[in-house]
Amino acid sequence: MLFLILITPFIASILSYVAAPTVSALGTIGILSTSIELISSIALMISLGSHPAPLTARYLGVDHIGAVVLLLLSLGGLMSAIYARGYTAAEMTKGIIGFNRAKKLYAQLHLFLLAMSLAIVTTNPILTWIAIEATTLTTAFLISYYDKPSAMEAAWKYLMLNSVGLLFAFFGTLLFLTPELRGAHGPETWQGLLAQAEAYNPFIVKMAFVFALIGYGTKVGLSPMHTWLPDAHSKAPSPISSLLSGVLLNIPLLAILRAKAITDAAVGPSYASGLLIMFGLLSLVISSAIILVQKNYKRLLAYSSIENMGVVTMGFGIGGLASYAALLHMMYHSLTKSLLFLSAGTILVKYGSTKIEGIKGMMKTLPITGPIFFFGILTLIGMPPMGIFFTEFTILLSGMRYYPVVSVAALCALIVAGIGFMRHVTSMEFYGGEKSMAAGEISVWMTAPLLVLALIIIIASVFLPQSIQTFLALAAKTL
Repeated sequence: MLFLILITPFIASILSYVAAPTVSALGTIGILSTSIELISSIALMISLGSHPAPLTARYLGVDHIGAVVLLLLSLGGLMSAIYARGYTAAEMTKGIIGFNRAKKLYAQLHLFLLAMSLAIVTTNPILTWIAIEATTLTTAFLISYYDKPSAMEAAWKYLMLNSVGLLFAFFGTLLFLTPELRGAHGPETWQGLLAQAEAYNPFIVKMAFVFALIGYGTKVGLSPMHTWLPDAHSKAPSPISSLLSGVLLNIPLLAILRAKAITDAAVGPSYASGLLIMFGLLSLVISSAIILVQKNYKRLLAYSSIENMGVVTMGFGIGGLASYAALLHMMYHSLTKSLLFLSAGTILVKYGSTKIEGIKGMMKTLPITGPIFFFGILTLIGMPPMGIFFTEFTILLSGMRYYPVVSVAALCALIVAGIGFMRHVTSMEFYGGEKSMAAGEISVWMTAPLLVLALIIIIASVFLPQSIQTFLALAAKTL
């Protein structure tokens, strides 16, 4: 099953580049391959069930938290593939891109999915690092997809900052694997390192975690290493932006959490937890202030990703019930951010602008995307009864016991972010509108994924089956 998850996007990438004669064929290949990946991910979750032991093979394996992240990846990949079918056709109709550019989008989309999948299912820390570095290389070309100077600048910024950051992560990984820490023939897997962590040198483990946190934290977009993220996520094509923001950020965070588990076993939980809370709160405060004054709606969503990954990081730092809430928050954020970036693509194609002031009357102009975008924003800022409200409430409530100042500061930052979002989205949705612009959606391919994601968010918020709650609880226990 793990091999199928890895080989499917590889074959799809080759077919997209050399065998697909039309946009319709590109879309069919993309939808079929991502559907196979989603079915395989669901099958893996069912196989794991309530058993605590991970499914492993040589160099490959998946535990409960890995299965959750893999499911979010495969679902986001399928929604992006469906959406891209209409998105590329609409841009070709407008003369923005040609067929060769569309082939490039699909081929590299599948390679991106392959790199992310490998980062999740590999059990080897070095392979994890290689796969996460591969996500940087595969997406750098997609960020510069439109060949505009601003897009090229964003791609170079993304490539350089993430590559430098991942050098720190590589050094931290080498420290975890150093013979002085694990012995000359010690374990070379995450699980093996964790099993022997109590015997490790505390100083080396602390240094290793700091490097891993800064390195992989750059890829997560934690402040102050976040400066590449708004440019990259706003310049990439919307199907890619939805994956960058809704899926990719979870994967380096997963690597941080695996390093944290080893560090906790070696030196106690307070060291790594304190660092996670510090970086999480800093990310939340900085991004919330910028959200308030943002003028570009794709950058607005990008800064929201920094904000929410800050919340998730804080939750994992606080631990206990907050870890469970953080895992749920990661899930809700992935679904909601995928929904919003895909909606943003429809807005861009319809209005031809990413400026907030250039978007008016969406409720009338886009009768399906407009309300769904508004729903997504309300979900994102934590309006009850949506899931993000309960996860943020649980994280802050858990933090009040041991970190009351941090929780109050985080609450204030969330309120600021909420005010900023409502200020921007109300002007886009309800005010004005161009009378010359015909009302209506662009394509059913671009609308269907939005409806599916919105439905999943509603169901997951108001009714989460007991079996899924048990699975998530087991995932949170591994952290």
